[in-house]
Amino acid sequence: MTDLANIHLVEQTGSTNADLAAAIRADEGWVEGQWLVARRQVAGRGRQGREWFDGAGNFMGSTVVEAGVGGPPAASLSVVAALAVHDAVAGLLDPGVELALKWPNDVLMNGGKLSGILLEMVRGHIVVGIGINLARAPELRDRKTAALGDVMPPPALWDVAVSLATHFARRLQTWRNEGLGPTLQAFLRHSIHAQGSPVTVHDIDGSRVSGSFAGLEESDGALRLRLADGSERVIRAGDIS
Repeated sequence: MTDLANIHLVEQTGSTNADLAAAIRADEGWVEGQWLVARRQVAGRGRQGREWFDGAGNFMGSTVVEAGVGGPPAASLSVVAALAVHDAVAGLLDPGVELALKWPNDVLMNGGKLSGILLEMVRGHIVVGIGINLARAPELRDRKTAALGDVMPPPALWDVAVSLATHFARRLQTWRNEGLGPTLQAFLRHSIHAQGSPVTVHDIDGSRVSGSFAGLEESDGALRLRLADGSERVIRAGDIS
């Protein structure tokens, strides 16, 4: 169980990721296992430079992971975070609600995006930012979204923070002690990706490439895309559909 003293709750901030990054640069004593959680976040960011929905009533928080030597690549912590969110949410939902993972780190509920995850490297630490739609979800032009409030009374922020911190610590320990393999296997067990299923990758520059799902790279969790000519391309960034 998580030490409750390690969860720091504030009413409002610009960005929990930015706050933790600044604290690390200033040597203010933030260490692995501590979390900063905000009831309201007014300058949050998502992957690929997107703005992150303010989401009052939702979960918005960040934690710190020390970057070790010889462990799995830091970027694969996004898979750890996605699994932790899945673990924390799965225990809240009725059996009929569909919960699944989508590469690289999306948690989907009934096909809608339920959470966002952002990693930032700061002076030998990885700041892991996580947002979960508890009460309501943003309306996005390019994708379906979802909130726990769509299917149940929104859970209490503090309860979600404690559960998420507990599951994240457990998944982090597996990632550290057993290597990346078991983490990737767990991700695939809960994912929407079947071997050979069609995949289109949308890059940040607007380009698209289509093929079929050929698995994840064991070294870092990158997507393996099999193209029409039988060759494979390794994708380390981008959105997929």
